[in-house]
Amino acid sequence: MKRIITIVALMALTLVAAAQGRIVTESIHSSKLDADQKYNVYLPEGYDNASHYPMIYLLHGLSDDYTAWDKLGRISWVADELIRSGEVVPVVIVMPNAGNHDIHNYPNGYFNMPSWPYEDYFFLEFLPEVEKKFNCGGSKGQRAVMGLSMGGGGSVVYCQRHPDMFSSCYAMSPWLDNKNSEVNTGEKKTTKFTYTQKAVSKHSAIDFLKKADKATLESLRTVKWFVDCGDDDFIFDLSTSFYARMREKDVKAEFRVRDGVHNWEYWHISLRTALPFASRNFSL
Repeated sequence: MKRIITIVALMALTLVAAAQGRIVTESIHSSKLDADQKYNVYLPEGYDNASHYPMIYLLHGLSDDYTAWDKLGRISWVADELIRSGEVVPVVIVMPNAGNHDIHNYPNGYFNMPSWPYEDYFFLEFLPEVEKKFNCGGSKGQRAVMGLSMGGGGSVVYCQRHPDMFSSCYAMSPWLDNKNSEVNTGEKKTTKFTYTQKAVSKHSAIDFLKKADKATLESLRTVKWFVDCGDDDFIFDLSTSFYARMREKDVKAEFRVRDGVHNWEYWHISLRTALPFASRNFSL
């Protein structure tokens, strides 16, 4: 009898271990960028294209690419665990490509800049095709955005500029401005990284709040905001400035400060708060 119970228990554990989502790699041709762009998608266990899913856009940081959240952030492990525990609803997670490890010779960033009209590509080409292909998103209540560093800043600015598109924004160690060269390689020569720096300055999330009128602020209040940054992060002050400005403008936001720096250990842990946050704020 004990042997039978043991076998049944082992079989149950095997089934639980097998119940997991998967990462698929796809590609889209962009006429805006004049190039093919790869991207990763996390599909939850039991994914069925006939069913509709809420979705999360998960943005990578500077010098990374669409594979980073899988290889370094272990997104599928975290998502599987949280979905099995009921903390997160079954969700499609899309990881676009907006960069290259060679930041000086290839464009990086989520904004429009010379030879890299990325924001136009994202909203006019990428988003519609991905959501149709995987039967996900489709409305503000079924769509969230989050990211780290450059992707954290991109998430914030996308929600500022398109508040009707996203139910929530979770920004990890976000790069929100570059007026004082907060992110700098120390090289003086002009490279494509210069375009990235200028684009971040031009799309300053902090300046946006300073200039926002009453109608704009009201639209920002329809988004759920969460900023998460380590206390020893080298761009920590940007997060505190942003949060202070949000409070000043009466736009509710959560602000999390933990022991940590600008690294994958911090962001991997952040996912365990970020994914449930997005899940709680989905609506029909």
